[in-house]
Amino acid sequence: MKNIKVSGRLLEVPASPIRKLVPYATAAKKRGIKVYHLNIGDPDIKTPEVMIDVLKNWKDNPIAYGQSQGQPKFLESLVGYYKKLGYSFVESKNIQVTTGGSEAISMALFAVCAPGEEVITFEPYYANYNSYSKINGVKIVPVLTKGETGFHLPDRKVIEKKIGKKTKAILICNPSNPTGTVYTKEEMEMLVSICVKNNLFLISDEVYREFVYDGKKYFSILEYMKKYPDKMILLDSLSKRYSLCGARLGMIVSLNKDLTDGVLRMAQGRLSSGYVDQAMAEKLTEVDDSYFKAVHREYQTRRDLLYKGLKSIPGVYLEKPEGAFYTIVKLPVKDSEDFCQWLLEKFSYKNGTVMVAPAAGFYGTPGMGKNEVRIAYVLNVQDLEKAIEIIAHALVEYNRK
Repeated sequence: MKNIKVSGRLLEVPASPIRKLVPYATAAKKRGIKVYHLNIGDPDIKTPEVMIDVLKNWKDNPIAYGQSQGQPKFLESLVGYYKKLGYSFVESKNIQVTTGGSEAISMALFAVCAPGEEVITFEPYYANYNSYSKINGVKIVPVLTKGETGFHLPDRKVIEKKIGKKTKAILICNPSNPTGTVYTKEEMEMLVSICVKNNLFLISDEVYREFVYDGKKYFSILEYMKKYPDKMILLDSLSKRYSLCGARLGMIVSLNKDLTDGVLRMAQGRLSSGYVDQAMAEKLTEVDDSYFKAVHREYQTRRDLLYKGLKSIPGVYLEKPEGAFYTIVKLPVKDSEDFCQWLLEKFSYKNGTVMVAPAAGFYGTPGMGKNEVRIAYVLNVQDLEKAIEIIAHALVEYNRK
């Protein structure tokens, strides 16, 4: 009897570089080794207590479905959030609540592209763009950015050369996961201009807008949404902003009625995002500004510590990240995936090791990122210091092999 085969497109969905080495980390922990996780943006910052109190005082039983677009009170809270940022034109009808920012990415790609059409983005880029482009039959067209320029955008002509008959959108993450780049006003205006000239959508993933350092200013796609309502699409999430990763709440914001009507129909198919999650998250209007100030200070301290520590290791190269809580780091190794696996499988220092993400999975061009890793500085200062010490000793031992 022949074995039935799964679809070819299923086999094309790539493994996450952030999670693919998890079995090795699990095995290391079983051997009694402390694993410092720098591979994933899962913050150790506490969720605001006003949200946790909703869980502590929960009374509703049974827990029902929510509305497909999002719970009305949660949508009202999001409208208030955007109004506080200065974008009072955003109304509930312009927001589609999604099950995490990940679903927002998938829905947006499905919404703007037919199978085989293309989206331009800037490598290295968030690895799940690869996953969701494959799932939706979309081709990612990468434009290379370089560490030597802080991964800022290349000249306009370099980007426009990538535009073809099948191009439907440009996708950017600002501030950037995985590079920590904060794009300038000039860069954002260039992308808007390119999209208007070439009749493309501009999709902006702005999950990390609260994390911008050294007095730099971040420019949102919302600045241009009223002028170009049919072309601008904002992807957003509460995961990092409020340390709500497990609540799985994101959103698509757009003034394009055809798009919002369409993604609502998609949302109806999956019924609703979490009812309890939204009840907790609607309290975002009660989170004091002091929460964000303290979180911002903490991440900038971690950024400075990581940058100084890694720069002191011979052969390591990185630019200082401008925002978010990630950085791409070039290591003195030929194959960073082998190094990352070796760290978990065969190495420990003071009974500890480090898990980082091989950077090749954040590129679309084969062969890129082979000697790079992405590091998420989401650990407290004491653990971060230990992790840097482990990496320094590991590189010496690894290169003796």
